[in-house]
Amino acid sequence: MQNSGAGARAFQNARLQKKLMKQADTIIAAAAAAYGQGKYAETEALCREILKVLPDHVDAMHLLGMCAHDGRRLQEAKELLERVIALDPRLHDAHNNLATVHFDLGNLEEARRCQEKAIALKPNFAVALTNLGNTLMHLGQYQQAIELHDRAIKIKPDYADAFCNRGMVEIVLGQIMRAKESFDRALLFQPRHAEAIVGSSMVSTELRHHDEAAAKLAMALAIKPGAPRILAQRGRLSYELQRLEPALADFEAALAISPKLELALRGKAQACLVMGKTAQAIAAATALIEQNPRSEIGLALMGFAYSNQGEMDAAIEYLDRALAIRPDYGDAIRGKIFLLDYLAEADFAVQQAVRKSWWDAIGSKIPQRKLPKRPLDPDKQIVVGYVAAEFRQHSAGLTLLPVLRHHDHANFKIICYYSWPGADEYTAMFKSLADVWVDAWGLSDDELADRIEADKVDILIDVSGHTTGNRLQMFARKPAPIQATGFGHATGTGMQTMDYVLADSVFIPPSVRHLFPEKIHDLPCLITMEPVTDLPASELPMLRNGYVTFGVFNRIYKISDDAIRVWSRLMRELPGSKIILKHGLLDDPLLRDSLVARLVAQGIAEASITCLGTTSRKDHLLAFGNVDISLDTFPQNGGISTWESLYAGVPVVAKLGNGASSRAGASIVAAVGLGDWVAEDDEGYIEIGRKFASQPALLAKLRADLPAQIASSPAGNVEIYTRELEAGYRKFWRDHCAAASDSCDAA
Repeated sequence: MQNSGAGARAFQNARLQKKLMKQADTIIAAAAAAYGQGKYAETEALCREILKVLPDHVDAMHLLGMCAHDGRRLQEAKELLERVIALDPRLHDAHNNLATVHFDLGNLEEARRCQEKAIALKPNFAVALTNLGNTLMHLGQYQQAIELHDRAIKIKPDYADAFCNRGMVEIVLGQIMRAKESFDRALLFQPRHAEAIVGSSMVSTELRHHDEAAAKLAMALAIKPGAPRILAQRGRLSYELQRLEPALADFEAALAISPKLELALRGKAQACLVMGKTAQAIAAATALIEQNPRSEIGLALMGFAYSNQGEMDAAIEYLDRALAIRPDYGDAIRGKIFLLDYLAEADFAVQQAVRKSWWDAIGSKIPQRKLPKRPLDPDKQIVVGYVAAEFRQHSAGLTLLPVLRHHDHANFKIICYYSWPGADEYTAMFKSLADVWVDAWGLSDDELADRIEADKVDILIDVSGHTTGNRLQMFARKPAPIQATGFGHATGTGMQTMDYVLADSVFIPPSVRHLFPEKIHDLPCLITMEPVTDLPASELPMLRNGYVTFGVFNRIYKISDDAIRVWSRLMRELPGSKIILKHGLLDDPLLRDSLVARLVAQGIAEASITCLGTTSRKDHLLAFGNVDISLDTFPQNGGISTWESLYAGVPVVAKLGNGASSRAGASIVAAVGLGDWVAEDDEGYIEIGRKFASQPALLAKLRADLPAQIASSPAGNVEIYTRELEAGYRKFWRDHCAAASDSCDAA
């Protein structure tokens, strides 16, 4: 009897279950329709109704997991989809969707594992193939990523997502025009594909068509308002345009929605580095590395953050780790070029080797122009083009301004190609001194090369070297018959398409010139500077203070531990001596406290240290009135800061080093007749500081005499300097005409 009752109940339960399943099928169909219309709250309510009665209903649980993912409840989505897979391990869609959740959580290896499982279950699963390609791109496996996107496209030729994803890899690989084709194909099949519109805007950004890029991002945000990836791309565009506050606001907004979004973390780190918010930059770079230990971008950004703090060894170690992952990572190579100038042991051979690595990995891959023949008149008016990101208040700009002011326009036609988004009162001065002014910021490398070719430039001058805003990839195309680098970062480019470096025999001595692919052309000094004539004469501070005050008005990341150690020894030999340090980054409490701690650790009393931050240029120059003797940083020397000190009547102790940038101070100091202020080594540096600090009468006379002494030197007399530079340009052109005539005769 009991058994019979149990059987009846089982029968009843089976009938109920069947009825519920039938009802569930109707409800799940409604839920799926609601989900397709983006009605996520309605979808969730319907799925929960099913799960209340049928807790193991796979489709309801799957759909609920998708809603949780779309609502950015990623942990909940992960748990739901894992339960779905536990109930039905062969559900390929669930494996693929769980991979998407892992990807958004930053678990790239888990995402990869799930996508590979989905493809194993369904080999022609186009969605999983392109998603796996996307994951591999983020893991730095670019070629395999492209192959997977191509497989997906072969299965589904109108698959917009796969074209879009392939375009993203092509952008990373620098294949800009291929990427453009991929995004165009995606938009042909799906005109409102927000990600493809974003990709198309990235192409526009790469081509420097910034207005076009901004319009496309606005279109994408209209389709997907508040989408974190689109916000991050808008932030990146603002960053490119040096609009740092709105850029940071967009990165923060994206991270508030998607805390592990790589592009937003990267952008935040970059913006914070430029804004002097080093602690925030380190936090963002750390997050990138934590979620992907092989993130070359995260490693490079961490390197740049360390360099901001003056920790150059650690900075280069991070850049080397980034380059071990991606040897052609241009930003990391350029960063290493810049940072090696700060290492005492990095001599000319080491510095030129890393420049050559940039040429081998990047510059040499760019096709060179074949220029049409032009008339070879050695005495004609020479067309000189200056390509610079520094036609503004910038140290390199200050070295070039007096040259442009004194050019002989009868013999030289001057064209300025300005490659920076912002302008200031200095930009207006530069513009007024050019025969032709070209806003080159919005021109791609090919467009700029086309313009230079059309302008028939004879001698093209790179002002930026390997520093921010450079156009060396355009110089690799060789759009002018003669190319030279100088003024801003004249340490050589490593490029076979660069003919000359403008320097001097102290900065690049004859014994090392064989290491450079360029010829070295000697000027009276590496750089000159716009004369400072409106500074009031100031009394030697030592006479009123009774002690010597040293000054270091240099970038703080040039302050090496070796320099601090030598300064400390010098100050110990001069009881009561004080030191003033001045640089904009000292506004950042983290960097200020870190620098003071480094000085104190080397024996300089905290009470003897004064830190000054950002001021106007006028107040910056007036601050030299409180300094008796300036101390040049080493191994990376000062340039403009050295000139400014000398114009203020404050002599500079300099030391010769092993590489170009560690000889700039000596180049300038010797060029104005202060060769006895140049040391060969640390002992000599200390001796010069000690000797002159004990001769206040001599220092007071030198303070009064220095401006006139500068004006009478070929390095400081900007008119003489410019004539000598122009004589060099004329020689370059005559040599070119002679060589071109010889090759024609030989032919």
